[in-house]
Order: sequence, then C-alpha cells, then structure tokens
Amino acid sequence: MATEPFLLLVLLLLTTSTITFSSPSSEDLAAELESLRATSPSGVIHLNDASVSRFLSTAPTPRPYSILIFFDASQLRSKPELHLPELRSEFGILSDSFFKHNPTSSRLFFAEIEFTESQASFAQFGVNSLPHVRLVGPNHRALKDSDQMDQSYFSRLAESMSEFVESRTGLEVGPIIRPPPLSRSQVIALGVIALIAMPFMVKKVIKGETLLHDPKVWMGSAVFVYYFSVSGTMHGIIRGSPLFMRDRNDPDKLVFFYEGSGMQLGAEGFAVGFLYIIVGLMIAFVTHGLVKVRNVATQRIFMLIAMVIGFWAVKKVIYLDNWKTGYAIHTFWPNSWR
Repeated sequence: MATEPFLLLVLLLLTTSTITFSSPSSEDLAAELESLRATSPSGVIHLNDASVSRFLSTAPTPRPYSILIFFDASQLRSKPELHLPELRSEFGILSDSFFKHNPTSSRLFFAEIEFTESQASFAQFGVNSLPHVRLVGPNHRALKDSDQMDQSYFSRLAESMSEFVESRTGLEVGPIIRPPPLSRSQVIALGVIALIAMPFMVKKVIKGETLLHDPKVWMGSAVFVYYFSVSGTMHGIIRGSPLFMRDRNDPDKLVFFYEGSGMQLGAEGFAVGFLYIIVGLMIAFVTHGLVKVRNVATQRIFMLIAMVIGFWAVKKVIYLDNWKTGYAIHTFWPNSWR
C-alpha cells in the first residue's frame, strides 16, 4: 500500500512532462509561422479554427509576434459594394511589401480567415460585417479585445493599411511595392511583336494609309469626345453614379430620371448628351454639307427641319433642368416687343 502514493507521484510527473513537451513554446510557434509564410506567394498565411487556436487562443502570452488578420467570405466576394477581392489583393501587396523591406522580421505576420471554414473564429473575434481586419498583439488574450482596423483605413488601400500597422505595432512597413502591370515574359513578347511589325508600320506611315490619316476616324473621335463631355460621363465615373435605380414605392419600377439636383443618374446624362449630339451634328451638317447644295428650295427645307429639331432638343434640355433643379428658365423679350 505504501507504493501507491509513489506510483501516483510518478504518473503525475509523467503526465506533466508529457503536457510540457507537447505544448510548443513561443519560439516554436514563431518558427512555424515563418515556415507557413515562406510557402505563401504573398506571405499571407491561411488560418482556420485549429490554427487560430494554436497560434493565438492557446498560445502562451506575451507572444513574441503580432498577427494582422484579413477576414474573408467566399459567398460575399461577388458583392461590388464590399470590394473584398480588391481589398484582399491590397492586403497581399501590403504583406509582400512589408517582408521585402523586413525579410528577417518575425514580429509581425499577415494572415487570412475564410468564413465558411472558420465560423468559430469569426465568433471568437466578434466579426459580423465585412470588410474587417484585426491586429492581434503580443498581449491580447481575448481575441475580441484585439485592435480593429477602422473603415477609413480602407480608403487608400495598401497605403492607408500600412499607416494602421505602423501606428499599432511601431514597425516600419516601408514604401508599398506594387507588381508591374506586365510581367517580364509579356514585355519580351510585346517587344518581339513590335520589332516584327515595325517595318510594315513605317511603310504604312510613309504611304499615309494608317488610321491616323483617315478623316472618318478623326470625325468619329471628335463626336465621341464631344458626347463624353456633354453627357456627364466623367461625373458619373468619379461619383460612381448608377445608370438607374429602383423606385422606393414600387420595387418593380425602374427610375431613370431622379427629381432633385442632389443626385444625377447615368441615364439622365446619356439622354441630355444625345440631345446635344443631335444639335451639334445638325449644326455640322448645315455649315459643312447643306451649303454645298445648289438648290435653294432644298436648302430652305432642310434648314427649316434643322431649326425645328434644334428647338425641340433645346426645349427638352431646358425642361429637364427646370424639373430637376426647380429653377425656371424663361425667354427674355425686349421692352420694345411687348
């Protein structure tokens, strides 16, 4: 019977030593993260529920490293308002830039978590909306207490994300290094094609047979630039204006013209641009084509048609402006005509 306490003590020591040897140290975890980072093209480590528990939840604190985590959801990548694919690409550029400037650093790692395979981790972090980025520092025990990146840091993509990293970790990210638009093989292929085509292009230029020598191309380009200018297309691109919107009172009805000067739909600009194009083309026809017609009666008939169409087009533009802004534009008559 005296041997039982001794056996219990031996079993307790063996169990404690087994747990000690099975639990990795902070240095081992950092080395494992470095290995995972080396296998990723952009240095972003893919985490799941098990690896989040291993490197964060059950890892001893303080940890010698921080992890910046990008939260993703495959079923939401198709929603354009979230910009998840673009932000994930910028997150990879941020990671690649950091490790190019800090190749031996093991104090900061970049990771991503996908919702469908890591729902428990999303719950641990308390993530309920995307886009979402969290920085888990060395002393964070509860994952919900980690630093959340504010939405304003997504405005300038990787450049503004680096500001968040530098302000929270004290580490210098360095200039953002973006990949070139063309790879080296593509540049070589384009150079070879250009060298082959150069003699034929020089021959065409000397003979005046290029598109730049075709008056129709210049005329079409001028009409396109004119339409692009008067239709407010650039305004729509900058503001991100939709082409149309659904009626709030009747979801099955589409609204192409929005009453009120605070918002302009793309369809409104296209309609006004079309009316301006009609007037511009008529003026060009009258000044360059109709003057060459020798029959005076024909000239008068076409001139009358052009004036009627021009009056109708300008009237429609003025009506739309009055309807949207509420400001009335009326005709000024001299006092002697009244």
